Amino acid sequence: MKCVDLFCGVGGLSLGLKLSGIEVLAGIDAWAQALDVYRLNHEHDAIELDLSDVQAATLAIKRYDFDLIAGGPPCQDFSHAGKRVEGSRANLTLCFASVVVQNAPQWFIMENVDRSQNSTAYTEAREIYKKAGYGLTEKVLDASLCGVPQKRKRFFCIGKLGEKDGFLLPIIDKKLAQSPMTVRQYLGAELNIDYYYRHPRNYSRRGVFSVDEPSATIRGVNRPVPKGYPGHANDKIAVGAVRPLTTLERARIQTFPQDYCWRGSKTEIEQFIGNAVPANLARFVGECVLAFMGIASKADYPTLKRAPHKGQMQLCEPPPITYIPKVRKVIYSKTC
Repeated sequence: MKCVDLFCGVGGLSLGLKLSGIEVLAGIDAWAQALDVYRLNHEHDAIELDLSDVQAATLAIKRYDFDLIAGGPPCQDFSHAGKRVEGSRANLTLCFASVVVQNAPQWFIMENVDRSQNSTAYTEAREIYKKAGYGLTEKVLDASLCGVPQKRKRFFCIGKLGEKDGFLLPIIDKKLAQSPMTVRQYLGAELNIDYYYRHPRNYSRRGVFSVDEPSATIRGVNRPVPKGYPGHANDKIAVGAVRPLTTLERARIQTFPQDYCWRGSKTEIEQFIGNAVPANLARFVGECVLAFMGIASKADYPTLKRAPHKGQMQLCEPPPITYIPKVRKVIYSKTC
């Protein structure tokens, strides 16, 4: 199976689909800085394009012979972290649907935050898919049950031409883990800590977590422990005894491999990581699609090591970490 990835960002969805055994032909996004990172890690085409232009997007991907269009339209207007008022970014959900039906692949995969399934934009997009003859499997997946050590709920709409609705649910439900994956189960002793700080959105929530539970959702910001943090009754230990996760540790919890290359300012990289689809979550979905087709997924994870580009700073453990700032215009971003 071959696919193109729309709104590809730094490549979490592309990576996961590749790991499942699906060949990715191209990644497309308008976020220039994210595409810089994408190109460092993926050898196929990476195209900078404003995907709100449906005709331009359709023309851009017609050169490829694909069976699947995948993508996660920017989700700020739907997310728990956003204002929860639908706006221009929500319209990109409709743009994605339009690109799908104009190209009519056998399959599509759309990913977004869990609350997007109740939006007006998705309701309209769903109608577009149904009129085009797609059977839809609609499911909110908890990433911690899909090989990711993180409580991260994401809505997936998986479409196939000529199928009945819900066609993939039996395979998905059978494949889900029986219990959530913890940070320690995934990373072992890699972090060399038992507890860490994750800044809460407000102080009615705890800030201290154990590696023997799934991480809370990795967001696009990473803040140090503030002097004014009052502590919380559910904190695992006193906040003075912990530290926040590093940038690269957060990438690992998003199931990016250790040799994934990152470029940009620290703020940019934190946003790249928080916006990404966890690679193992994408792999889970890709494996479900292939299982439906009767195709076994790849057994082994391919290496992603790349020779460093001139001027590239590859952020790797162990530190020290340095960042190359790159400033470009961002047409839209995907903070969720």
